[in-house]
Amino acid sequence: MQRTAALASILTLVLAGCAGSPPASSEPSAPLVSNAMGAALDEAIANPARSPDNVARDAWRHPKETLSFFMVRPGQTVIEITPGGGWYAEILAPYLRDQGRYVAAVPDPSAFEAGRQRDYYANSKAELEAKFAAAPAQFDRATLVAYDPKAPRFGAPGSADVVLTFRNVHNWRMAGQAAGMFQGFFDVLRPGGVLGVVEHRANGDVPDDDKSGYVGQAQVIALAEAAGFRLDGQSEVNANPRDTKDHPNGVWMLPPVKRHDPEDAQKYMSIGESDRMTLRFVKPAQE
Repeated sequence: MQRTAALASILTLVLAGCAGSPPASSEPSAPLVSNAMGAALDEAIANPARSPDNVARDAWRHPKETLSFFMVRPGQTVIEITPGGGWYAEILAPYLRDQGRYVAAVPDPSAFEAGRQRDYYANSKAELEAKFAAAPAQFDRATLVAYDPKAPRFGAPGSADVVLTFRNVHNWRMAGQAAGMFQGFFDVLRPGGVLGVVEHRANGDVPDDDKSGYVGQAQVIALAEAAGFRLDGQSEVNANPRDTKDHPNGVWMLPPVKRHDPEDAQKYMSIGESDRMTLRFVKPAQE
């Protein structure tokens, strides 16, 4: 296992080097999980079944530090909201497989009118289902649930220990669904449960219909507090001071999307992935 972890670490550094080096963080990792839990998380991150493309992004997404900051532990029910292609699912599903439960909550295609948007969500759901089915050693105990973004329900009230969302808030704000989504997170969490949010960070407040992909940190905090959450911690582990946040086509010009002209590749690769806020909220315990 030590050899596997070492090889995975080397692969991460080599592949990440192709996209520039992330800026060093001055913030030490907080010891929010035990040594045994940290070792289990290391094992899940070093799993050779993970996609090499996903491993290459570890240097930017900091999965161990991020999940430790969100206090994700074996034995918990963890719901990831709109997991996309399953980047975090590749870590969380094995980590929680023997003790706990990983739930991937995806938009229900039937909640959308026929057309391009419904097709997009139908394809995304089918691709994630296929990913899970193709790797039972990783995902045989993972659960996939579909939700209506206009009336989100992610499970029975008080049934989850942790809800996680990575780089989704800007989409909900543009669709006018952000308040309802945060209320859905609050409802499904048990008292004392944790909401972990990572989002592209704007320099300040932005309009609801802003199309840059960035959101003001104060705006995210306000959404969570309006739903009843209490801010419990802020981390700079996913910060990137090189990100100027003034890209003509928004955050999608940066890696990993790289929606830029070929001649600008070096410019955006030298910046790296976006500057991101990392926020931990808690649902207050019942008095």
